[in-house]
Amino acid sequence: MKLIIDRREVEIAEGTTILEAAKSMGIRIPTLCYMKLKDLDYINNPGACRICVVEVEGRRNLALACKTACTEGLVVHTHTPRVMNARRIVMELILSNHPFECLICSKNGYCELQNIAHDLGIREMRYKGEQSVFRIERSPSMARNMNKCIMCRRCETMCNNIQTVGALSAVNRGFQSVVSTAFEQDIGGSTCSYCGQCVSICPVNALSGRNNQDEVLAALTDPDKIVIA
Repeated sequence: MKLIIDRREVEIAEGTTILEAAKSMGIRIPTLCYMKLKDLDYINNPGACRICVVEVEGRRNLALACKTACTEGLVVHTHTPRVMNARRIVMELILSNHPFECLICSKNGYCELQNIAHDLGIREMRYKGEQSVFRIERSPSMARNMNKCIMCRRCETMCNNIQTVGALSAVNRGFQSVVSTAFEQDIGGSTCSYCGQCVSICPVNALSGRNNQDEVLAALTDPDKIVIA
């Protein structure tokens, strides 16, 4: 089938989403919850983040590029003022419930949320209010800081559908919604196998590996300790 994206015609296979069609043309549409695992032939696209909205001629509302399948003759605009304004508002609302710890975050410079905010030109916080507060948990091999969670649910998909461990799931509703373990217990008391795959696909460092660098350096410089290499 043929359609038009940003005034350019493209021919794609039936069932292709607008996001995939745009990507094949070299057009970048920002995403947070979308995740394509090529080697496993698996796609995570819950349509939760709302960052990938585009304008489709003939539709009153904006469409989610990751969820909307292409149809014959579709005309799509990916970077109109309406689209860019909607993406900025969505991003600002996500950031309004996110810790301002970029400079000390280990994901600094590699954070997908940070990169998209930069690309959208966000330089101030227009929406200020209460932020959700969750207990920070540190196990021997990983840390969970759900104050940074943006509910993309990539970790849930990886844990349940790919690794089939079943340790993580979305709990609670509304402002207190978060991805956690059953009954919100510590990760050590869940079915977690510490495979680390949830950490590898988290876009914002809500899940991270433990860094013992400071403890190691302290041991190396401690005159009362003998360190064996």
